[in-house]
Amino acid sequence: MYDVVIAGGAVMGSSVAFWLTRMNPALRVLVVEPDPTYATSATALSVASVRQQFSNPVNVEISQFGIDFMRDFMGQLGPEGGVPDLGLKENGYLFLTGTETGRATLESLAAMQRELGAATEVLDREALARRFPWMNLDDVTAGSFGGRDEGWFDNMGLLTGFRNAARAQGATFVKDRVLGFERQGDRIVAALLEQGGRVEAGHFVNAAGTRAAMLMRTMGLDLPVEPRKRTVFVIDAPNARHPDAPLLIDHQGYYLRPEHGQWITATVPAADGPCAPDDFSADTDLFEEFIWPALYNRAEGFDQVKVTRWWVGHYDYNTLDQNAILGRNPLVGNLYHANGFSGHGLQQAPAVGRGIAEQIVHGDWQTLDLSALGMQRVLDGRAFAETAIV
Repeated sequence: MYDVVIAGGAVMGSSVAFWLTRMNPALRVLVVEPDPTYATSATALSVASVRQQFSNPVNVEISQFGIDFMRDFMGQLGPEGGVPDLGLKENGYLFLTGTETGRATLESLAAMQRELGAATEVLDREALARRFPWMNLDDVTAGSFGGRDEGWFDNMGLLTGFRNAARAQGATFVKDRVLGFERQGDRIVAALLEQGGRVEAGHFVNAAGTRAAMLMRTMGLDLPVEPRKRTVFVIDAPNARHPDAPLLIDHQGYYLRPEHGQWITATVPAADGPCAPDDFSADTDLFEEFIWPALYNRAEGFDQVKVTRWWVGHYDYNTLDQNAILGRNPLVGNLYHANGFSGHGLQQAPAVGRGIAEQIVHGDWQTLDLSALGMQRVLDGRAFAETAIV
């Protein structure tokens, strides 16, 4: 018998395992992951970015802890993590808007973010032109820029470090799949594994990514999380060499950032909706039909562009409010959620793993109050909306 069984061993499950065994080395923690290569996990297929520019203060605080943790990754995990650093590149995020209403929203959010310690500044068109002279800003009224504590990092390094350190601290990782939970009243008594059979424990963590709702249905419960497909393009634009460019969130509906002399870009499909959890077919038409014309109009040098490769990843998309669903389930007292991150889970993994571990070890949130992201709002149908979804 284990103290804790974690369904899902990618970055979120590994972070929970790390923090549990750090807080209480005596805990017997089992992490169940069906694919230890993580080839199709959201962790491996993420664009791996971190930002402070969120519309809810709790998300800003979560990412503030995340960026500090990543910056001192070796110091946080110790040599057992086996990853000296995450190659953090702090080029910042730049959100553009084309309306005065949008500008007012950016200014309001930036003020909140600065109160929490972020470096967000709102620049008018003239200031943007001075800082980013390679952009065409005719349709832009303002942009919010975070020149510190925002950028991108090594996604698999974050996962590998958490997993290695958790193992060194005593966590057990097995290649298997949690098919469901055996429930008696308001408690789970066992996880049902595809190969390993029935495994009893005192606490259970749902960190199953896009398959999280399937696990809940085995107990007759609902979770508003579904897979949403995202096709990411790597492009070569020989006339556009701006290595210090930020991660651009264009109000035209795409994002763009530099990557080793090339660029990464993606958009949300017009007919966005759920997909099968094993559907990784690419929406290749999105680049030529939508992204390239927008890029051509936005910046110098995108007249000659070649797609060098693409990949497809999934968001574990929370259909209620696109925010994470975290912590103890009010209906099942020994079940804990780390679900529905809707594209920003990787950067939130350090703080979320710590928070879930605090609930299990200490009984409630300790370092950071994550109750606004709790399951109760889902049961109530009460959205806690995050407007800055990328």
